[in-house]
Amino acid sequence: MAITELLIQSTLKLCIDPNTGKDFISGKSIKNIQITGNDVSLEVVLGYPAQTQLDVIRQKVADALRSIDGIGNITVNAGCRIVAHSVQRGVNLLPNVKNVIAVASGKGGVGKSTTSVNLALALAAEGANVGLLDADIYGPSQPQMLGISGRPDSADGKSIEPMRAHGIQAMSIGFLVDTDTPMVWRGPMVTGALEQLLRDTRWQDLDYLVIDLPPGTGDIQLTLAQKIPVTGAIIVTTPQDIALLDARKGLKMFEKVGIPILGIVENMSTHICSNCGHEEHIFGAGGGAVMAHDYNVDLLGSLPLDINIRMQADGGQPTVVASPDSPISRTYKEIARKAASKIAIASLDHSAKFPNIVIQKT
Repeated sequence: MAITELLIQSTLKLCIDPNTGKDFISGKSIKNIQITGNDVSLEVVLGYPAQTQLDVIRQKVADALRSIDGIGNITVNAGCRIVAHSVQRGVNLLPNVKNVIAVASGKGGVGKSTTSVNLALALAAEGANVGLLDADIYGPSQPQMLGISGRPDSADGKSIEPMRAHGIQAMSIGFLVDTDTPMVWRGPMVTGALEQLLRDTRWQDLDYLVIDLPPGTGDIQLTLAQKIPVTGAIIVTTPQDIALLDARKGLKMFEKVGIPILGIVENMSTHICSNCGHEEHIFGAGGGAVMAHDYNVDLLGSLPLDINIRMQADGGQPTVVASPDSPISRTYKEIARKAASKIAIASLDHSAKFPNIVIQKT
């Protein structure tokens, strides 16, 4: 049997990317197919970070090709290329930031900030260049969760350099004020501070900027939805009915302003006793899955109520950094890959390809 590019494509049409759920041909991940006699080489270029999965994907594609009768040597190279994707209409992209992911919840106390920092670290662990913006002006928590102290530098007195920890860039109002200083500000001052933190920070070549939003659907959320380019939003909830009621409001808010929902993360889904191993659904069971079904969005993952998650975040070493090979870290990385893969199959942003039109008097 002659080995042709069409034969290779039809074979890989049946090979499914485990993160996107699409085959590698429809996902346009197969590049540079080279055929020499019966020998085949090609590249798998993913549109999302998946450093820990490249060997698995490379093997999956190679195994699929081996099903072709008469095929010779197979060479499969795999990598990732992350590009900018479209945002809500009328909002321009940020300089040096390709994609913005908003992490939101309808109410406080559901573990949104812990999810945000571990999501950012998981994206970085998968090979992306990542920033984290703490948008909770009243109650910033990311400085402690990242173990960062001190003040950011400013070379020109106008812009500020992001702080760095665990391989990611970060900015928070907590870097600029004392920890015991309350922010007694009204709404316009808060939203102004958020925009300054976002736009005056000299982010450096970010593939993703994760924004840890305060709970609710107030001024900061509306400012984000109307003025800040958001590629997609993640809703964090617990299985508890009260939390789900508020999470639904947050989801509907993003829908109304045209921001895609990447999916739902269910926190504290179950608790396993550290002494006897008994598993109990303290806050209920299956609430996140029901909500995802009702709104036709993905349940990105479920995380347990685990004391280590809290202790590691409080100590400035979030779980993805403190226990990178633990089951919980693997869940965070799976959530990160699923969210990023949802972005990868969304519309691209082409604004940089169009020239500026300037009308001059001649």
